[in-house]
Amino acid sequence: MNLKRRLFSQSQEERYHYEDDKMLLSMTQTLKEWVPANRDIVIVCIGTDRSTGDSFGPLIGTLLEEKRLQNIYVYGTLDEPVHAVNLAEKLEHIQQTHRHPYIIGVDACLGKVSSVGNIILGQGPVKPGAAVKKQLPDVGEIHLTGVVNVSGFMEYFVLQNTRLHLVMQMAKKVAKTIDSFDRQLTLSTTQSNNKKTETLTRRLGKWTPVKE
Repeated sequence: MNLKRRLFSQSQEERYHYEDDKMLLSMTQTLKEWVPANRDIVIVCIGTDRSTGDSFGPLIGTLLEEKRLQNIYVYGTLDEPVHAVNLAEKLEHIQQTHRHPYIIGVDACLGKVSSVGNIILGQGPVKPGAAVKKQLPDVGEIHLTGVVNVSGFMEYFVLQNTRLHLVMQMAKKVAKTIDSFDRQLTLSTTQSNNKKTETLTRRLGKWTPVKE
């Protein structure tokens, strides 16, 4: 779980409340602009199902697993969570398994009262464990975090007593957005392949075989 939402190398970020109707289209477009097409796209959903507040990541991972994405690899679900104990091992596995992976780090965070319910997409890695003073590896080239509750006092207690309904609704909105992004990737790939086929067809059409 990440507390400080501005710990990244660049300041560019988008913030939306999970009930904002503009979130899906805008965030999908931003992902298309930021995420390179020539690398394996990997989403690492950090957290644990032992804490309602910290289940934001694994809930997203589980929802995405059910959607059977075509272009994105997902790590971290309710069944197989990615957390403090196995995070370094999972990151090493990802580097060994995927071709130059582009990692999107997903995690819960705490913030101001006015920010609760916000979903943040920003440049730079997520820093899991910052709220509870744990030294864990940075995750991702960009991060996607959800402000699930208020920071400042007894973070463990706050996370344990976060409303599951809020976390679930936020997770559903994020999963829907990532699914939309995955569909856009599939569409772009299909269009690109069609253009290549059309170009090849035109070239072959100009060629006339020599009669014997």
